[in-house]
Amino acid sequence: MADPILLAKAAAVLTTSESARKTVGWIIVAVLSPLIVVLAFLISYGAGSASSNISTVELCFYGGPIPDNLPEEYRARLEQTQNSLSELDNIVAEINAQTENSESLDAIRVKALFYALYFGAGSQPDPRQFADCFVTYEERTGTEEDEDYTVAVPIENMEQVYQNIRSVLGVEPAAEQMENADSIYDLIRYGYTGGSTDFTGAAAPFIGADGFCSPIGANWRNVVTSEFGNRRDPITGERRGHNGMDLAVPTGTPVRAALAGKVTAAKYDSSYGSYVMIDHGNGLATLYAHNSKLVVKVGQTVQAGDVVSLSGSTGRSTGPHLHFEVRINGERTNPRSYLP
Repeated sequence: MADPILLAKAAAVLTTSESARKTVGWIIVAVLSPLIVVLAFLISYGAGSASSNISTVELCFYGGPIPDNLPEEYRARLEQTQNSLSELDNIVAEINAQTENSESLDAIRVKALFYALYFGAGSQPDPRQFADCFVTYEERTGTEEDEDYTVAVPIENMEQVYQNIRSVLGVEPAAEQMENADSIYDLIRYGYTGGSTDFTGAAAPFIGADGFCSPIGANWRNVVTSEFGNRRDPITGERRGHNGMDLAVPTGTPVRAALAGKVTAAKYDSSYGSYVMIDHGNGLATLYAHNSKLVVKVGQTVQAGDVVSLSGSTGRSTGPHLHFEVRINGERTNPRSYLP
């Protein structure tokens, strides 16, 4: 079953300089961080610019010491944003305690838009008033004692959120600010700003010349939200290795086998959620995690392009996506070296 092209790809992984380039990039950011932060404040002042610096965004979202050499005015505004985002976390938690049916308000979405609209501004709105723009409140009647109670219902349509901000806060979100909020959301949620969730699953498999199939179709490059390698963990905020590639696709997107092989795992794991692993022979295996449904069983033989699962957000996941891994003799390697 040996495939010389696949073996060549495996060898290429060992010599790729992509991870080295990323490492050097983060070292440069770390060394120049104080200067970068100052420049970011100058650039972002008053509008939440679309070119918001990663270091500045992470400092506001995750907290931490502010560089001593920042001008006092900028230090004060950064601290103000840190405090507002921290307060928004608490407010969103209070709102989520009022939701029902497993609904919840996404704190990162709320804070990303707050940052995009108000970072560096002279004044910021009341965080509670801002968060309330993302929900509606309904009075409902209990089933046991017929007591009325209030339920918070998250608003899914962002245009309605923008309309609430216009009417309640008197602010007109600019297109650049809305785009900036989306980029900040991807950065904090997934650790990468290149992704998008506007994706439709392919009706037919997309298979490269060497026989390797994209698990989600031809447009996989458009929905990468977290690359293989070092990233900031979307749950803990700590930097750690990422063993695969995250592809932001809606729940229920068909997930296809990358190559022919035998299913060696089709089960639930606290981290991977509902996942499938396929052995393709010659030490090559692929893994598909966080699915909402598995459609194959252990021991089953599949062909490249066969649907093995439906995507979801099970396990250690912060939103609907496919976590895709490629392993060579048990060692995780970059899926980009294989995807068509």
